[in-house]
This record gives sequence, structure tokens and C-alpha cells, in this order.
Amino acid sequence: MPHNFRRNASIGAIIALLCVGVASPALASSGGGLPWEGPLQQIQESITGPVAGFIALSAVAVAGGMLIFGGELNDFARRLMYVVLVAGILLGATQIVGLFGASGASIGLPDQAAPGGRGEGTDG
Repeated sequence: MPHNFRRNASIGAIIALLCVGVASPALASSGGGLPWEGPLQQIQESITGPVAGFIALSAVAVAGGMLIFGGELNDFARRLMYVVLVAGILLGATQIVGLFGASGASIGLPDQAAPGGRGEGTDG
């Protein structure tokens, strides 16, 4: 009985090692893109590009003009203008943030020393 157990355990260990060895290249490979990733990437680039800035600016201008000079708008038209105004602001948010000079997070590299050789953590 112990001899069969050892033999089965060693065969099981060999099979497990072979499975792990065969699975490593499969786990390291990158998966192919899904079919809808290409069109979604194009939409994302269009929304954040210069066309979106023009659309956002014109939407804000038209909606603002309608709300200011539109006179007596019914409730549906007024709500529609608010939706267009908010959509224009949201589409132009990336361009608005870019106007202020913000481009993303700035993270200092650890090998850069502070002026005078003193940095955080050197004081104890």
C-alpha cells in the first residue's frame, strides 16, 4: 500500500510540473483585442480631440444663447438646453483642464535629490 501511494504521488507531482511548465507560455502571452475595442478606442480619441473642443464650444454657445435670448421657452425646451449645455461642458472638460496647464499627475523619481542634499527622511 505505501509503495502504490508513493508511486501515485510521484506520478502526480510529475504531471503537475508538466502542466505548470506547459501553462507558463500560455499565461505569459497577451490576449488578442476584443472586436469592439477598436471602435471604442476611435470614439475615445474623437471625444478628447480637437473636434470635441469645437463641438463643446458651439454647444455651450448655442445653449447659452437659447437660454439667455430664447424668451419664453417651454419646460421641455429649457431642460433640453440645460442638457446640451452640460454635455458641452463635459465634452470640453479635457480642453478646459488643458487651458490651465494641467496635464496629469507628477510623481518625482526617487533618485532625484532635493536642493542642498536634504530630502524627506534624512532628518530622522
